[in-house]
Amino acid sequence: MKVTAIGTGYVGLVTGACLAEMGNHVVCLDVDPEKIRILNEGEIPIHEPGLKEVVRRNVAAGRLQFTTDVDHAVQHGTLLFVGVGTPPDEDGSADLQYVVAAARAIGRRMTDYKVVVDKSTVPVGTADRVRAAIQEELDARGRGDMPFAVVSNPEFLKEGAAVEDFMKPDRIIVGSDDEQATLLMRAIYSPFNRAQDRMLVMDVRSAEFTKYAANAMLATRISFMNELALLAEKVGADIELVRRGIGSDPRIGYQFLYAGAGYGGSCFPKDVKALVKTAADLGLPLKVLTAVEAANERQKRVLVDKVVERFGEDLTGRRFAVWGLAFKPDTDDMREAPSLVVLDELTRRGATVLAYDPVSMPEAARMLGPRDDVRLVKRAEAAIEGADALLVLTEWKEFRTPDFDAIKASMKSPVVLDGRNLYDPKLMKTLGIAYSGIGRG
Repeated sequence: MKVTAIGTGYVGLVTGACLAEMGNHVVCLDVDPEKIRILNEGEIPIHEPGLKEVVRRNVAAGRLQFTTDVDHAVQHGTLLFVGVGTPPDEDGSADLQYVVAAARAIGRRMTDYKVVVDKSTVPVGTADRVRAAIQEELDARGRGDMPFAVVSNPEFLKEGAAVEDFMKPDRIIVGSDDEQATLLMRAIYSPFNRAQDRMLVMDVRSAEFTKYAANAMLATRISFMNELALLAEKVGADIELVRRGIGSDPRIGYQFLYAGAGYGGSCFPKDVKALVKTAADLGLPLKVLTAVEAANERQKRVLVDKVVERFGEDLTGRRFAVWGLAFKPDTDDMREAPSLVVLDELTRRGATVLAYDPVSMPEAARMLGPRDDVRLVKRAEAAIEGADALLVLTEWKEFRTPDFDAIKASMKSPVVLDGRNLYDPKLMKTLGIAYSGIGRG
């Protein structure tokens, strides 16, 4: 089948590459010539395990192509997957300018039946806006009777496991009110449904809402556990033991029950804000999700509070090590990462920070720019030299079993503030390290 993927970010590039892997002929379109240059040279502009191999294999097989040529991209695909960005606007709502621009570009150029698939995370009603934009362009061309369909097919891809999630989905949500479009969607996803039919077909608005509802639920679980962790510290309980206790209940389960330094990334913060804004515009305040967002913002400052409690409000002359800058492991994504809040709060109080991340150092350099108060170092060991305390913010595997004797020897004072509960408090006490996790009593 001929497919076009519009946008070569996490959503568009993974979608295009994985559909090509199943034998489809895919053209990936992006208006950024630098991204297309990188992809045509066999590299990828994001860090996503396994994606480079899939891209290279399908480019070599002639099934995957990258272009900035909008005319070619629109004419190529019968199915056009729109995977462009929907960043939060100033009021928290999703900015749909890139989605609408893609729709207009399609409407100006299409010459036969197209199925336009909203793959980006978009608020309820976006398909109607996309349909209207395409129809306006067709009417302006005098081709208003040309048939097309708009489908909602939200992505459920975890950064760091996006290829695996796409190739082995636990569900495929399709919102469609067009019979031919539904048949084409079933055909494109049939290779992913051979063992079990994972496709759930519903109306378009319910499909759009499902994506937001899923992310809001997961964000709620995280903020709920983080709030319980704060209370656990006050009453002398260990949130890790509590997690195991409640996770063993099959009605609850273990996923997304880990207390930590707050969630970040491109999905949860943006989608919770957008859902809250949508409800507010309709006169229905979402009290639970408003609290979820507030709890997460507070949680990003928990490690800073621990630093201030130990060293005082004035951190002038203090040096701190930070391990982990990405919002989660196996990605270089720092959007809304807790590390950004921690760096700002520490340096605002006069501290100097030495930071290390296994993957996101180029992204950190781009986002932070040249700064005298934050140094990016190439090794975890270099970050802790002479540090007053070590703050762990991302649960990368290489941080799980460090040389604690070397840590003690390198640091000015053996203090570890663990924002991901990687270490055993009893072991740390035995080793002579002053340790504080999240909700460890």
